[in-house]
Amino acid sequence: MSYRIAIDIGGTFTDYVAMNEDTGELIVTKSSSTPSNFADGVMDCVEKGNIPLEEANYVVHGSTIVINALTERKGAKTALITTKGFRDALEIGRANRTDLYNLYYAKPKPFVPRKYRFEVEERLNKDGDVLIPLNTKQVKEIAKKCKDEEIEAIAVCLLHSYANPEHEEKVRDILEKELPDVEISISSELIKEWREYERTNTTVCNAFVKPVARKYLDTLKSRMKEKGLMIEPYCMLSNGGAATFEMTKINPINVIESGPVGGVIGANEIGKMINERNIITFDIGGTTAKTSLIYNNEVKITTDYHLEKTPIFAGYPIKAPITDIIEIGAGGGSIAWIDSVGVLKVGPQSAGAEPGPACYNRGGTEPTLTDANYIAGRIDLARFLGDKYDIDIKKSYEAVKKIADYYKISVEEAARGIIRIANNNMMNALKLVSIRKGYDPRDFAMVAMGGNGGIHSPFLGRELKVKKIVVPRNPGVFSAWGMLMTDLRQDYIRTKIIGINHQNIDTANSIYSEMIEEANAMYLAHGFAEKDLYIVKSADIRYKGQEHTVRTLVPSRELKNDEDLQIIRENFEKLHEQYYTFKLPDTPIEFVNFNITAFCKIKKAEIKPVEILGKPEEAIRCRKIVDFDEDGKIEVAVYEREKLGTDSKINGPAIIEEKTSVTVLYPDQKAFVDEYGNLIIEEA
Repeated sequence: MSYRIAIDIGGTFTDYVAMNEDTGELIVTKSSSTPSNFADGVMDCVEKGNIPLEEANYVVHGSTIVINALTERKGAKTALITTKGFRDALEIGRANRTDLYNLYYAKPKPFVPRKYRFEVEERLNKDGDVLIPLNTKQVKEIAKKCKDEEIEAIAVCLLHSYANPEHEEKVRDILEKELPDVEISISSELIKEWREYERTNTTVCNAFVKPVARKYLDTLKSRMKEKGLMIEPYCMLSNGGAATFEMTKINPINVIESGPVGGVIGANEIGKMINERNIITFDIGGTTAKTSLIYNNEVKITTDYHLEKTPIFAGYPIKAPITDIIEIGAGGGSIAWIDSVGVLKVGPQSAGAEPGPACYNRGGTEPTLTDANYIAGRIDLARFLGDKYDIDIKKSYEAVKKIADYYKISVEEAARGIIRIANNNMMNALKLVSIRKGYDPRDFAMVAMGGNGGIHSPFLGRELKVKKIVVPRNPGVFSAWGMLMTDLRQDYIRTKIIGINHQNIDTANSIYSEMIEEANAMYLAHGFAEKDLYIVKSADIRYKGQEHTVRTLVPSRELKNDEDLQIIRENFEKLHEQYYTFKLPDTPIEFVNFNITAFCKIKKAEIKPVEILGKPEEAIRCRKIVDFDEDGKIEVAVYEREKLGTDSKINGPAIIEEKTSVTVLYPDQKAFVDEYGNLIIEEA
């Protein structure tokens, strides 16, 4: 037998899914994440999964190693080399402030202190023409200083190198000769896009995590090989694709959000299976809630990502292709607390894997969303985690009582308040990806995933009035399952501002041709077959005189005539009107960034309908009182999902339990099991 295996590290748990390629059977397990050494949690899952790695045809890993190294500032000692006069660009950043009236506002502190930011004489213009040659003597002097300071990684970002990488490549060659043990990152290999501050920060962050990522991936690969792995393992990338460990080590910043992306890819596959082209994904885990929007089965990608951004903090820009996901600190482990003026808050602080919610009885004393749901009767943690923890609901009552005593209300009312506030936070995130971007939620289905997705999504989907809510099989490990559904993917971006007109067709074709050639060469160099490669072309386009752009699809063929240009314009104006409610038919438009997405197809197991035997009345485990907030406390039946057969129908209110999650069905909702085993929730 052969298996495809996915392992996804989350803030609280590490998830494992193995799929039998012959039968489609899934083997699912979880382990607590191990922040001190994440590889331990991964290997623990491998042991529990009990699938010999010799039988693995494909192994993909969603890792938090990069984002953790950045947020915890546990990366390498890093230096920056930049063009003379631009030493402080990293510190100056942008003039716009996220918190305009805050007199105590502080800009983000650069990852490289000023004493390790070095200038070198050289200069290119915006078209890449050399104005001042590179001073190679200065580069050698800088290399000596870096050696004396025991620098571990160097970022190189020279002005306008996106238009001509010649100088950066020379700097890299000198540094590799002078400092063979130091990791080098050059911006022109990472992203060929303008915006000096953003490009510099991205290169610095890549250099900062490169030694850490290399060590982690090498260690994990070695441990897997010791357990019998015969193939090259893969990493899930932030853009929704995958790349081998060796490819990932070159630019590890591309896995900054690798974990949450698997759920988005999986939701898109679910949509294709049930003929739903428009999907809102909602993934609620132990630490965060994540949501993304899929339109016409197209996963949205952005390069406008900011690490640690909040309403009062600008964060750090990362110009890497990342699936457009809104993430908030609202998961099962999110801590409820009272601020300085007496307002109840939930998150973003989390109890995490250690010590976890109070009811885990592992030393946690703060009230969490999980404790509130436990008190409300929505979940029975002793049934799910009793084999892992000494679950004690008394600890939940003790923790939430601190909130109840402050407001002089009952513990049950306090738990209800915690749930309401968490739901409100999640609703705001859902509106950010849908209504705020010009999409009507009524045109979408919601796919709920994560250990807590089925608990909160039925309420939120009802409020948004989505068409239906889909709770897939094994939602608690759905992100890991989604990783098994993706092809390899690399995104290439190149800035070149030219008008979209007949005179520039040859220039546009030439740029696309060079990018495609580069992508093909990269895949072929790593041993992939040319027959498995395919390209999707797009461009960031704007009206002449505008600042911001709209990502627009471009015909996949070579551009030939005005008819092709008209197709591009129509695609652009349709999107512009959707996002901004207007279009300017008589205004010239122009290319800003040329984009290609290079896919490499890999073998995937076919998802087939399943016939599950069982009747609803046979699936009832017990009856219990559940707090449905505004609908009151109601005695409901508790169903075991694995005993619900295909086409089983249930009317709310009800609780549906499974191995990794719980689904809360409200009084005005109904649910049925479709041919793929998905739980479909609609209005009654």
